[in-house]
Amino acid sequence: MKKIGVIGIPGGWSSEKLADAVAERTGFRLLMDPGAVRLDMPSGRAFSGGVELNSLDGLIIKKIGTDYSPDLLDRLEIFRFLAGRGLSIFSNPLNIIRVLDRLTCTITLQLAAIPMPPLTITEDIDAAMDAVATYGEAVFKPLYSTKARGMIVLRPDRETRAAIEKYKAAHRIMYIQKKIELNGRDLGVVFLGGRYLTTYARTCRNDSWNTTTASGGRYQPHEPPEEIIALAHKAQAPFGLDFTCVDVVETAEGPRVFEVSAFGGFRGIQEACGIDAAKHYADYVCGRIGA
Repeated sequence: MKKIGVIGIPGGWSSEKLADAVAERTGFRLLMDPGAVRLDMPSGRAFSGGVELNSLDGLIIKKIGTDYSPDLLDRLEIFRFLAGRGLSIFSNPLNIIRVLDRLTCTITLQLAAIPMPPLTITEDIDAAMDAVATYGEAVFKPLYSTKARGMIVLRPDRETRAAIEKYKAAHRIMYIQKKIELNGRDLGVVFLGGRYLTTYARTCRNDSWNTTTASGGRYQPHEPPEEIIALAHKAQAPFGLDFTCVDVVETAEGPRVFEVSAFGGFRGIQEACGIDAAKHYADYVCGRIGA
């Protein structure tokens, strides 16, 4: 019997579901809070409660924290150390580190010539003002956030400078993206082991500028054209993630990529497509380590 642990949020829907799927496949269930892991550097051994992680056959990182922040990069370093010592970890912690920061993810996408909405990166308030004026409407996005948390939309008016100054007090580097007309939806294109799995749409139910479920959006099934699948496949390829979702928006100029997810979500896949992503992921990992 192979012992595969899950790093996630105890009590969290997706983390518990993945731990259940692994247990069904292997007969072994272990869900660990990443904040409760201890690394003893002299010996190179890591522990969660009474379990030594080095003794496991593999780990799956479903979540590394409840809120995105630079602290998560430090948490991932423990698992990077374990991966460097030979423990099979999905996705590889170094690959997660390369996508967790929105700016790092964006730079990789741009170097791969992935089409994205127009974007300005700056620490300068005047430059930020110019970006808002050029774009007409601009979304200021924290470098660490999910589900549009902390994002603000600004337009050129008398209050713009004050709003930017307030935003910059909390976010020194400003990630400013032209607001794109979503026409009520954007897409989540899902990959497992680099292979296309499915696509779901997130649609608005109100006048929100974004489609996140936190803002009232809902999941719906969607069959994208091959053009979108090919673009999303190209976008996720540089990161080498074992399970991920590429956020794509359809525009009059063609599809554009917003970002590549560090972990990918299970709920949209299940609600919209009827696919048990946790089971597929558990089967994939077990196949990789011979469970």
